[in-house]
Amino acid sequence: MSFRSSRTSVRFNSLFAGISAIGLMLGVSTASAEEVIVGLVTKTEVNPFFVKMRQAAEARAKEKGVKLIARAGKFDGDNEGQVAAIEDLISAGAKGILVTPNNSSGMLDVIKKAREAGVLVIALDTATDPAEAVDATFATDNFEAGVQQGAYARKAMGDKKAVVAMLDGTPGGTVDTFRHDGYLKGFGIAEGDPSIAGAAITNGAQDKGQIGMENLLSKNGDINAVYTINEPAAAGAYAALKSFGKESDVMLTSIDGGCAGVRDVKDGKIAATVMQFPYKMASMGVDAVVEYASSGKKPSGFVNTGSFLITDKPVDGLESKDTAWGLENCWGD
Repeated sequence: MSFRSSRTSVRFNSLFAGISAIGLMLGVSTASAEEVIVGLVTKTEVNPFFVKMRQAAEARAKEKGVKLIARAGKFDGDNEGQVAAIEDLISAGAKGILVTPNNSSGMLDVIKKAREAGVLVIALDTATDPAEAVDATFATDNFEAGVQQGAYARKAMGDKKAVVAMLDGTPGGTVDTFRHDGYLKGFGIAEGDPSIAGAAITNGAQDKGQIGMENLLSKNGDINAVYTINEPAAAGAYAALKSFGKESDVMLTSIDGGCAGVRDVKDGKIAATVMQFPYKMASMGVDAVVEYASSGKKPSGFVNTGSFLITDKPVDGLESKDTAWGLENCWGD
């Protein structure tokens, strides 16, 4: 190296040191800001509820200037896929992970691993079991939503003797348990009541809802009230009822508040649905991770993101919104 190039190098190093010192005095780092990564792990990629959740998270992340990495299980109930997704997000350096657990107790180890690594973990839509396994839960009060569904069905049926079919979701998730139990409470019956004709597992899917409903109707043609875990399952149930010529004789109700479901209420296919707000859950979750990244402040406990009963045939004693309001506030296509 020549004397001149050595002197130039010294000058450059001195200049850089001076700039760095000024930056430190001003409280400004000369290094580029660390990118904040928010992870989102949903149950599936195809259910309209989770599609809307992902879209809302993407929009909020863009607005906040952070990076969203979205992953999902391959199917409703794919606990292993969700565990692997969280492992990947920990390795990717996620500051926070938002997760809708397929199995409320099946992800406890990987959630613990994430939190021990300093990752904020928030459950969306579905609480873990125990709830304290995550830092916080942003979700519908699913038990209350089930109560609303069941109470509406019972009141709308009047004095008619009930023969009830239960189209459940996926075993092992708190959403399924809370909605199921809430419906029974709202309807005024307990598990094992003789008015319950039977139950079927639908995984929240339309095709399985139809198959489950067809099987139950084949065993008991007197069914006149149907609980459904969500609107895709309700759409399947309606198709089965129609094939049996019973679509006008059964009190079919649901939970979700997607635009397709609200249109089914308007068209008389579903008597009522309970609207929830996936975009609110996702947006609040991204905001919480951004806050944690900037201040270290963590949310805690359960945050109810709200629900509304949607029907064009209101009943006394239950607050509800009509489908005009529902179509203005629904999500999905």
